[in-house]
Parts: sequence; structure tokens; C-alpha cells
Amino acid sequence: MFLSIGDLAARTGVKVPTIRYYESRGLLAAPVRSAGNQRRYGRAELERLGFIRHARDLGFSLEAIGALIELQDHPDRACASATRIAQGQLGAVREKIRRLRALESELARIVEGCTGDGAARDCYVLASLADHDLCSRDHPADAKSSTQLS
Repeated sequence: MFLSIGDLAARTGVKVPTIRYYESRGLLAAPVRSAGNQRRYGRAELERLGFIRHARDLGFSLEAIGALIELQDHPDRACASATRIAQGQLGAVREKIRRLRALESELARIVEGCTGDGAARDCYVLASLADHDLCSRDHPADAKSSTQLS
């Protein structure tokens, strides 16, 4: 079985430029080429890309994925490194959840403070966004990036 890069993208849901990027980062091996110089992927690349996609869906960084792939390519090595990497990711996810819960609480408080009646000049939502002192707790700028979990 050989797949073109377009077929591989369609089967995995990973966009063609992303596949090329993974190749440039060494996460995917350079594929064999056809006589017409087209990339040709086999089952191993399909499975590897599935591994990468699943790891990305779980929020692993490309650096962590590279380390996990290195372990996968050397099955006689100890599992402890993979466990440490996964534990680190779990901690990061838990921290994001903690921040998101704090943001949820603050946003709910702001929404509940506004009746939605009246003019925009009297809107508590707008006032709260304009004056950070109206917030009940600090929510650092890096917390807003945690809302982008995908």
C-alpha cells in the first residue's frame, strides 16, 4: 500500500503542510519517492502520523512527541521516560483546567452582574472589561492563551 501525501492527509485528517512540517522536524521519516518524485507513504507512516495526531490531540508539544517517538523506536528502553513525559503533560493540563475554572468563575460573575437592560454606557460587562479593578481576582494574561486547548 502506498499513499500520496494528499491521500495520507485525507486518511488522517492532518493537513498536507503539517505533514511536510512534521517531516522537516524529523517526526516523520522522509518518504520514498515515485519516479515522478511524488512522496509515497506506507502503513508505517500512516501509523506514525496517527500517533503524532493523537499525541497532539492530548496537547503534547512537538518536542515531547519527538521524545516519545524516540522511545517508541527503541522498544527495549525503559518506559519511565514516557511516563515522566505523560505526567508532565497531565500536570500542564490540570493547570490549564485550574486557570479555565478561575476564568469561568470570573466571567460568570461579570455576566451575572449585568442585567442586559439599559444603555451600553451602564453595562457592567463593558465596565468590567475596561477596569480590571472590578475583577474579583487576578487572571494573568497567560491564562487567556489557556483557552486555546485545541
